[in-house]
Amino acid sequence: MFSSSSSLACKTFFSSSSLFKLPLQRFLLTFIRRMSSDSTQQCMFQLKLNPLTGNSEWVVIKEEEEEEVENAFLPKSHFSSTSYLDMLNDSPRNQAFRQAIEKTITKPCHVLDIGAGTGLLSMMAARTMLFYDEADKGMVSACESYLPMVKLMRKVLHLNGLEKKIRIFNKRSDELQVGVDLASRADVLVSEILDSELLGEGLIPTLQHAHEKLLVENPQTVPYRAITYGQLVESKYLWKLHDLHNNEAQVVDGLHLTPSGLETLICVKLQQYAMHCDAISEDIRLLSEPFKIFEFDFWKRPDSHGETELQISTITDGRVQAVVSWWVLQLDREGTIFYSTAPQWISSHNNSDVNWCDHWKQCVWFVPGLGVSVSKDEEVHLQAVHDDTSISYNLESGNQRAEPVLLDVNSRGYRLTLSPERIAMYGDREWRYTMFSAMRDALQGKVCRVCLVADDSVFLTILIAHLSTSSRVISLFPGLQEKGTQYLQSVANANGFSMDRVKVLGKKRTCLTMEDTDGEKVDLLVGEPFYYGSEGMLPWQSLRFWKARTMLDSVLSEDAIIMPCKGILKACAMSLPDLWKSRSYLTKIEGFNHSVVNATLGACGNDQDSHKGPCLPYFIWQCGEMKKLSEIVAVMEFDFSKPISQCFGKTKVVFDTTGLCHGFALWIDWVMDAKCSTVLSTGPDCRYYKQGVKLLSKPVAVGTNAVCSPGECYSAELDTSFNPSDGELTVNISFNNEKTNL
Repeated sequence: MFSSSSSLACKTFFSSSSLFKLPLQRFLLTFIRRMSSDSTQQCMFQLKLNPLTGNSEWVVIKEEEEEEVENAFLPKSHFSSTSYLDMLNDSPRNQAFRQAIEKTITKPCHVLDIGAGTGLLSMMAARTMLFYDEADKGMVSACESYLPMVKLMRKVLHLNGLEKKIRIFNKRSDELQVGVDLASRADVLVSEILDSELLGEGLIPTLQHAHEKLLVENPQTVPYRAITYGQLVESKYLWKLHDLHNNEAQVVDGLHLTPSGLETLICVKLQQYAMHCDAISEDIRLLSEPFKIFEFDFWKRPDSHGETELQISTITDGRVQAVVSWWVLQLDREGTIFYSTAPQWISSHNNSDVNWCDHWKQCVWFVPGLGVSVSKDEEVHLQAVHDDTSISYNLESGNQRAEPVLLDVNSRGYRLTLSPERIAMYGDREWRYTMFSAMRDALQGKVCRVCLVADDSVFLTILIAHLSTSSRVISLFPGLQEKGTQYLQSVANANGFSMDRVKVLGKKRTCLTMEDTDGEKVDLLVGEPFYYGSEGMLPWQSLRFWKARTMLDSVLSEDAIIMPCKGILKACAMSLPDLWKSRSYLTKIEGFNHSVVNATLGACGNDQDSHKGPCLPYFIWQCGEMKKLSEIVAVMEFDFSKPISQCFGKTKVVFDTTGLCHGFALWIDWVMDAKCSTVLSTGPDCRYYKQGVKLLSKPVAVGTNAVCSPGECYSAELDTSFNPSDGELTVNISFNNEKTNL
């Protein structure tokens, strides 16, 4: 049974059994046994990924070393990519919990905080009990399984003088035992173990165990209950994110990634996807009023399985292509304190303050295929089902029923699950035409006996086999591996090629020998670049292609074509007030000093050097309020005709719009051919890619030559360097207020 006692951030670390392979497991067991012989020593594990090789290694940090490494790049870089800072900057959330805790705790009692994080809710509970007589009879037990966060919590409690009022347990909540850890069952439960879907962090199993083993009968809880809501919508953009088969039917390149009869061979996972729906509100048509789906009471033991049947009346004609959902927390028993993750079109209708935050978004459930066609005032039957960690839907209207199409893996092929953005890209007519044209031009007039696909692009593998019937195609598929082989076998006939011309190595390696190529040199080396499972990483971490090209140098012919031939790092100055606020420096949160966590969490502000902040991956278009303040500039070039090497770049950015600069968006444009006639951009104008965002420590007022004010800066200089050993990009930024000569 899974029980969460920390935020989603810890799921990728030591407690996740999915990360372990047998040799690593043996090593860890040996190490733990050795460490356990000295009961005074403790350790934590950090998983370090080298994005240029795709390899990971465990780094062990002993307790006596933690003080030295606490502000080092490894823990800090991990913390800065989590949602801790964003959550702590969510003032409506913090205020709602504080008000509900003060209202709920009316006397000294035993309070249990599950998933305590920095200890904010624990401190609220402890402070509330200080106002009552016999406050010493109250106690707060804070449960947090993630050791680095426990270290931060201890610092926060000490800074606020509450370290003696709160007892910390560095355990998962389902490891706690009354009579061993806890002196008694708790009277009050305070917790915030919610994700955008509500259930994804293990809310149900955590509450089940708590009610069975840790809480008194009929306990008080904050929150008191949560209610999920939904709305039927039509959206061409959301449809493109999952229905590859019907989208590629509109493309005339002759390729079939999802042939007839194998419509769901490439698909997205059947789940809800967290998304800032306000950012695509112009692409959404509302087909129903909001409707209530599930209600979860925190004050009683929840069920693992639940179903509800709803009849929903449509408000206009259209095609139901998605269900947009959100939740509302009722934090107190009386129902006077609420917190909502509803989209802006709901919040503004209710005259609620619009609160942008990145840790909680709306969720989208894709209706399979083309969706369900409806007329105004038609009744749509919706079945909603939840298990321990997720919610799913089935829709039916008239004779139409939209439910997942299951694939018989044994008889009809292999299902390949990709991210929604990758699905949309593979179905995008313009993107496919660009790739088709670039590859056709490269193969035209040149005999390419051996073509090597260095990344996980099934599209390029099929495209080359389709365009050049005389070429042998070798695909590395470092992430897909055997999945890629099974997929190609399923679509070979539909695309007119034989598998005897296509070879998948099926191993995680980039250093090949002539034996792998059957004694022939590689004439064409290509990549999108795309690496399966790495879609959420920083743009320049796809320079793994450059690393692979370098390792493959010995098998390349002298005149081998390399596509893309180079990458160009681009940048644009941005106004991003919502994103910056969510990452800003913490002082007091509802009266509790949190300044000691800023360095570790990578906060902006407090006069820190601008280059010290982390560079994090975001979909710029989902970052709330945004505005471009400059033209796009080229910062640095990566030449793939040469082996990977350290690179430096320096460029001047001249502002062409007045505003407040919060940082710079950075991305890579992939130049496919030597003539630079075909360029694939991963910039903010394309919704399918994440960009790197370098936030400033303090926003800078900027102006233009034409419109100037005292104190405004008119240009900035970006000084960048790329380290080929670890794939890190360093960005230093300086501003000046001298006008630029036009």
